[in-house]
Amino acid sequence: MSDQQRDAIGRAWDGVVATARRTAAEGLVVGTSGNVSARVGTTILVTPSGVPYDRLGPKDVVGVDPEGNRVLGELAPTSELPLHLAVYRNTDAAAVVHTHAVHATAVSTLVPEIPSVHYAAAMLGGPVRVAAYARYGTEELAANMLAALRDRTGCLLQNHGTVTYGATLDQAYDRTAQLEWLCRLWLAASSVPGRSPSLLSPEQLDDAREALKGYGQPGRPG
Repeated sequence: MSDQQRDAIGRAWDGVVATARRTAAEGLVVGTSGNVSARVGTTILVTPSGVPYDRLGPKDVVGVDPEGNRVLGELAPTSELPLHLAVYRNTDAAAVVHTHAVHATAVSTLVPEIPSVHYAAAMLGGPVRVAAYARYGTEELAANMLAALRDRTGCLLQNHGTVTYGATLDQAYDRTAQLEWLCRLWLAASSVPGRSPSLLSPEQLDDAREALKGYGQPGRPG
């Protein structure tokens, strides 16, 4: 490995750790739930399994190749590695964030798609779908997630949590935060007795999506 590659991996790993710590600090995960990854060339850096984020440092780097074979580090990669690999194989993502955010997880148990209560849905490519339930860490879950991510940069996992991706770790994290906010908004609006929230039409969402072009719109899962 060249010095340039080593430096790029070091910077990316620092970003993975910082983003993972941010998910915990902002209440999107509890303990070691959730995981974060970033792609550097053909190496995918991913948080390890079972290690609290505040204990992660440079020596804890974990890297795998696109087939999931470990190429860096000694720790075991997250149990959700199939989910991360599926995103990288089918999109142009450079970073993936998976959380167990409370409001988003609650919504994943109620509806097959988040009702369009705000144009923030357009920031994720359109109405956000809920991937059908499958056990964590399985190829079935990864396949269900890809179906929900079609033409989107984020989705919910039924009775589980969220997945978002982006061109950078900051973008992937921002999409996670937007998704959790959107779910919290819908839960608040739909909880008023005797009232139903107004929803944006597909045309209104399309208009918002057009206005957002140039701000980093979705890749296209195959």
